[in-house]
Amino acid sequence: MAGLLARALAFLHPAHHRSEPETTVKVILGLGNPGREYENTRHNVGWMVLDHLADVWRFPGWRKDGEALTSSGTVNGVATRLVKPLTYMNLSGQVLKPWLRRPFWAAAKDLLVVVDEVALPLGSIRLRATGSAGGHNGLKSIEHHLKSRDYPRLRIGIKPPDERREIGDLSDFVLGPFGKIERGTIDEMMPVIRSAIETFIADGILPAMNKYNSKSS
Repeated sequence: MAGLLARALAFLHPAHHRSEPETTVKVILGLGNPGREYENTRHNVGWMVLDHLADVWRFPGWRKDGEALTSSGTVNGVATRLVKPLTYMNLSGQVLKPWLRRPFWAAAKDLLVVVDEVALPLGSIRLRATGSAGGHNGLKSIEHHLKSRDYPRLRIGIKPPDERREIGDLSDFVLGPFGKIERGTIDEMMPVIRSAIETFIADGILPAMNKYNSKSS
């Protein structure tokens, strides 16, 4: 009798004997600095990408959520949140604290960091599943809070197209504004960048790498 009762309860309450997978949210985190003085700077290309995504995907307006500006929606049926840290670059990883407490959410599959890369030529992109911070303070902060290098990132090249041009002081360069031609190149790349991010959301980082790293080389 006890066995029959147990089976009946299990049938009526299936959650008691099997765990259901939970849908997670893909987080696209664009690195940058808050404030009008940084709006068109090379270091803020991650924010530029997120503004483009929010516009094309018709996400609602940005709202303050803790230490970030966020905008949420779905991309081909997948819940997606755009995140712009308000902490300044070297504290960017702090915005991930709430996500690290979420069950089923894992940075290795659900996070994509969009970041400027001075070692890549302007107009090129590189996707990676893991790697070092490469001296980038925003990535250093993310690595510190995740306690791991295993998180996808999309690097966007900002290296001057003219090989003869000296960058000089790196901080001055990345915090300097894009020139008109440079910004035009970034704007022309936006559809490819968006497609790469959509592939990540739908299929994961490895298919996105296979498709777009060769395309942008």
